[in-house]
Amino acid sequence: MNPRALLLVNYHSRQGKESLLAAIRCLEALGFNVIEEFTENPEHLGDVIKRYQQEVDLVIIGGGDGTLNAAVDAIVDTQLPLGILPLGTANDLARTLGIPNYLPEACQIIAGGQLRRIDLGWVNGKYFFNVASLGLSVKITQQLTKEVKRHWGIFAYAAAALQVIWKSRPFSAEIRTNSESFHVKTVQIAVGNGRYYGGGMAVFHDASIDDQRLDLYSVEINHWWQIIPLLPAIRQGRHIHWRSVRAIQGQEIEIYTPRPYPINTDGEITRYTPALFRVMPRAISVLVPPL
Repeated sequence: MNPRALLLVNYHSRQGKESLLAAIRCLEALGFNVIEEFTENPEHLGDVIKRYQQEVDLVIIGGGDGTLNAAVDAIVDTQLPLGILPLGTANDLARTLGIPNYLPEACQIIAGGQLRRIDLGWVNGKYFFNVASLGLSVKITQQLTKEVKRHWGIFAYAAAALQVIWKSRPFSAEIRTNSESFHVKTVQIAVGNGRYYGGGMAVFHDASIDDQRLDLYSVEINHWWQIIPLLPAIRQGRHIHWRSVRAIQGQEIEIYTPRPYPINTDGEITRYTPALFRVMPRAISVLVPPL
């Protein structure tokens, strides 16, 4: 019997509308019975997945990291295998998993049936794939409108960063782990589950999405221009070796701030401090390239 696939494509993602018919043709040619559903609001993706959970064998999501983040809670609840068609701007989860942006190749990977159990991050009741962060990254997210991402693509992240870096000011925070507590003045705190975020930047150079740990870094500088020489190292995940960057690893991390600060999960602002972060080991199954 041909596998039954629920296909959910974000029409508002950078390549969503243009790629929908091509994705259906490709998946059907590979032997899938495709059920295509659409919602104008990504927040309703979870409801759609739960509605079809007894009728399908897997869920295929076409979009970017924000679309995947909107569906992740339902994937955890239903434990349906997840196939990914990277149709967004950054596609950082796909990059972490080695899934190419070329649609026919991504469909072939789904048809290959290679499943991998991956970890998820969790903050204040919200799951995330890549990174949850506060500070500079939130301001960048607020600059990244759909129109900017559609027009500039991956370069939108760099353009938004240039607009907000020079305005950045340090804020106070307390970071707690099971064994230690740190009081910091920082412009950015990022807590990573996967390896990539923000259009290909690495949280840690050796981070893996199934290493059962969280990787935190805090950029502790006094003046905005001090982050400029750090940027190439942040791109490669080598910033943890700089004196102005604090690096912490653990399975559970708490962050407290004098007032509530917004938290960005996979490119969407979803939670506020105070925040409890946890790694959820081997939480879901994803279709990935063969080893």
